[in-house]
Amino acid sequence: MSWIALATYRRADRLAPALVIDNRLYDLEAALAAGLPSASPDWLSGGVEAMLRDWATAQAWLRNATPVAASLVASGAIRPVEGGASAVAAPYVPNRIFCAASNYASHANEMGTVLAAKSQSKPYMFLKLSNTVIGDGETIQMPPETSKLDWEVELAAVIGKRCRRVSVEDALDAVACYTIVNDISARDLNIRGDYPFKHDWFQGKCHDTFAPIGPWLVPAWQIPDPQAVNMRLDVNGEPMQQDSTANMIWTVREQIAYLSTIVTLEPGDVIATGTPTGVGMGRGVYLNAGDKLVASIEGIGRLSNQVQAERV
Repeated sequence: MSWIALATYRRADRLAPALVIDNRLYDLEAALAAGLPSASPDWLSGGVEAMLRDWATAQAWLRNATPVAASLVASGAIRPVEGGASAVAAPYVPNRIFCAASNYASHANEMGTVLAAKSQSKPYMFLKLSNTVIGDGETIQMPPETSKLDWEVELAAVIGKRCRRVSVEDALDAVACYTIVNDISARDLNIRGDYPFKHDWFQGKCHDTFAPIGPWLVPAWQIPDPQAVNMRLDVNGEPMQQDSTANMIWTVREQIAYLSTIVTLEPGDVIATGTPTGVGMGRGVYLNAGDKLVASIEGIGRLSNQVQAERV
């Protein structure tokens, strides 16, 4: 079966859903007209988000459609979207992005974080909001309040099934797709001295544009083991982070199971599963206007964004 992903791109009139085959975008509506199996009209009007809400049906359709789409590409019956990667938008805008903190021992060490033994602990999660979401090629706005803007490449699991108190063994059944999240952080805004509470991760992590996501969504069946995936992040062409998801403290399964004891997970929820060593704070190096970040994950692709000083 050919590799395939789901994307959203900028058409002249609107954002539209697309299939990704061999890293090229193909308009979903055009592919359907050319011979793909019939699909729900809601997917055309509602895009990738509508497909996630109807994932049981969408997944079965996508499995059947993949070899047909590959044949249509090979025969020239469908053509790539004009503009290619430059037309890609965020796959969709999730309402909730759950993020795992200090989920790699190497990253905890570089940050000076002392962790309890796993047997005496549980995952530490926080939220990023929908205003933080941007797509591949879009600009990260650097607020004037920070001088310590930082990066964090993370594997993200996208939920495709409503679940509450799911077991660790069954947790991956709730995953529809995987994608990349770059958890942008203003490190100097994460700390407060005017309250008895030391940290303010809302202030440090929830500014507009602080969660690049994408470039697309890869169905979970194409990444059968999310604990065996290589990640990398480059700044201006220099590698900063290189590691494997095998080194997570809390696995993707465990994070989903834990979260589902607190909230009912809904289709479209995103779980950013933590970052490895190599962030700017650990190196004493931070982002400046004009810097280019490329976050890449094996089996998914590359998420590229540039930093720009926010105009106030």
